[in-house]
Amino acid sequence: MAARKVRILGVHGLGHQEATWFKDWVDVIEGIYKNDPELELEFQACYYDPIFEGIDLTPLETAKAVGKLAWSGVTHLFQRERGLISDIQKTLHWTAGYVVAWVEDKEFQAKTRAMFLDQVRTFKPDIILAHSLGSLVTYNAISHPDAAEAAVASILKKAHYVTFGAQIGNPFVLGNLTQGRVQPLAVRQWHHLFNRYDPVFTAPLQGGGATNFEQILTPFNPGGLQNHSSTGYLGHSQTIARFWAPYAASADGGKAFGFAPLISPPPKRRRTKSPTRRRALLVGINDYVNPQDQLEGCVNDVFSISAVLQECGFDPEAIRTCLDRRATAQGILDRLEWLVEDFQPGDERVFYYSGHGAQMPVYGPTEEPDRLVETLVPSDFNWSPETAITDEHIYALYSQLPYDARLVMIFDCCHSGGVHRQGGARARGITPPDDIRHRQLKWDVRAQMWVDREFERINADFSTSTKSNADFFGKGGSTLRLGRAAMLRAQTSQTEYRRAKTGAGAVGPYLPMIIEACGEDQLSFEYRHGATSYGAFTFCFASILREYKSLTFAQLVERTKQKLAELQYGQTPQILGPSLFVDAQIPWPTGQGGKTSPPAGTPGGSTPKLSG
Repeated sequence: MAARKVRILGVHGLGHQEATWFKDWVDVIEGIYKNDPELELEFQACYYDPIFEGIDLTPLETAKAVGKLAWSGVTHLFQRERGLISDIQKTLHWTAGYVVAWVEDKEFQAKTRAMFLDQVRTFKPDIILAHSLGSLVTYNAISHPDAAEAAVASILKKAHYVTFGAQIGNPFVLGNLTQGRVQPLAVRQWHHLFNRYDPVFTAPLQGGGATNFEQILTPFNPGGLQNHSSTGYLGHSQTIARFWAPYAASADGGKAFGFAPLISPPPKRRRTKSPTRRRALLVGINDYVNPQDQLEGCVNDVFSISAVLQECGFDPEAIRTCLDRRATAQGILDRLEWLVEDFQPGDERVFYYSGHGAQMPVYGPTEEPDRLVETLVPSDFNWSPETAITDEHIYALYSQLPYDARLVMIFDCCHSGGVHRQGGARARGITPPDDIRHRQLKWDVRAQMWVDREFERINADFSTSTKSNADFFGKGGSTLRLGRAAMLRAQTSQTEYRRAKTGAGAVGPYLPMIIEACGEDQLSFEYRHGATSYGAFTFCFASILREYKSLTFAQLVERTKQKLAELQYGQTPQILGPSLFVDAQIPWPTGQGGKTSPPAGTPGGSTPKLSG
């Protein structure tokens, strides 16, 4: 039997590559396939360094570039080696400069795109390997309308595309290239290799529901820039097991490896028995370490919401809870991964949180405070990023969900600090300790008082609407608010968004339905129902769900607001989400009490744009 020829096109990483990079790749792949005589490998290298020869970056430009990439990747950076930035600072600065220069220059993109697509046209690769900046060059080309040319499209449709050490998922890159949305690619299969120890501004990816996308976790940690090694990715045991071996099996029947052929994407895990495709995660924390932070009604809230959801058709086995000391930061994140796992179009998921909230001033890449972040307060919270649940921790879990998936986030907490009055209603928010609070203060010499600092706005061009800006970035424009994927919206102006909407691709990150117990500057209180404590918001919210049939989400929030006002609580529930869902009827059967829904308008929180 004649050997099957496999053409492999390699696209290198950032410029100034080692002279042996191409030989190193060939050696690794030939070593993997050395016992497979049925494959004849042919390699070609794609060099784009000449296009970058004219770039001369100043120290200031590279420093700004590091700020853009590192600011948006803080979630991953703090999990890596302490002191890493200082150890390899020079290389990272140079790397960041080239990535940002390419991302912000359409002419560069056009040149690299034309060069790559020309090689696809002439070489006709079966496998495309792209490392670091090479992944951006190839992703930009494959997702561009230029790749729809018949001669190119027919080749890409049959090709396996492998990205590694890639900055595609870095929020700055993603926000600039595709308005915050990973585009599905017209290739046979896209394999994204991710090493969580890679320091070069990489990020994990979700395929936005695409069936021809898979992420392969390839952890390796020899230290420093070796964690970005292209051969470390290509020769990783997981890459061999999940790509190289199955590919060979599909080519020659698996003679060398004994693996099943990679003819179609790996099958998704079968769904558990649940025709409604509903799932809920409910978190409640009364028992905090600091005695002054203890609450009383949060666990009761969780059981109340669980009961209501089951009355609305959720299966008991589809609801998970996380309570008190088990609700650590890692415990909540682990369960959030379960919540969004295998999230398909039309699915319905609910994340409910009852406990303290807070707002933290945090340091940026220049090691100076540069923004505020909203955070949930897990049981092990100590005002550090590692123990917080901010949007920087969770945006990657939801931002690439299918637009017609339904994720509802309900927060019975507040972020403006708590004031505990003896004998009065207990507020669900905590105030930073003085050393943390000092980060957001400055001394007003004229007034002889401490006043709030004004941080730079995250996106001054986001919208002409003051309310829309506040909904996504806070009233001061410098707050990363929960559930908004603000990191992916930091580069998008209203004009750019409208221009992008005229194209064929999906635009913007997914926006969940967000229901909050109070306004940004308000407090969320507890309520004692006889001898039993609940969150005032949750008590009213659950009673409305039980009482009225055929509610829209907007009506639900409006009725909850009215009930809180009747009980004389000074908190106004908020709702934010795609208007299509805000004004839609709640998809679960509500209203065991039998009342028809009252007339109610949208309480000022729906958005017809930037919901994706």
